[in-house]
Amino acid sequence: KRFVSFVKNLEKKKPVVVCGDFNVAHKPIDLANPKSNYNKTAGYTQAEIDGFQNLVDNGLVDTFREFDKNSGKYTYWGMWNNLRERNVGWRIDYFLVSRRFMKNVKNSFILSKIMGSDHCPVGLEVEVK
Repeated sequence: KRFVSFVKNLEKKKPVVVCGDFNVAHKPIDLANPKSNYNKTAGYTQAEIDGFQNLVDNGLVDTFREFDKNSGKYTYWGMWNNLRERNVGWRIDYFLVSRRFMKNVKNSFILSKIMGSDHCPVGLEVEVK
């Protein structure tokens, strides 16, 4: 609630871009095994989903999903059982932007081939006018 309030206050002055590891899969499409993880695994409980949805309901847009509605697109894979190689992952890293800033967003993407962590980078291409 406090974060939403903070973002809404910032939006009074200028559009907001928020990026990072939110540690929550927003929708079933955002993880490989939604049924077996729902309300059993941190990162996919109803309370966490509702918290993320509150950001969306208050004007922030999940930029990646505006450009790509396909399943199997993840940003995190556990380091065991070859999960990354098998693409058994979660999309928990996001760029969220103010709805009014979406006109400046040209692309939002996941760089899943870049190694170095259990997460991969996410990117946002914007046009500044």
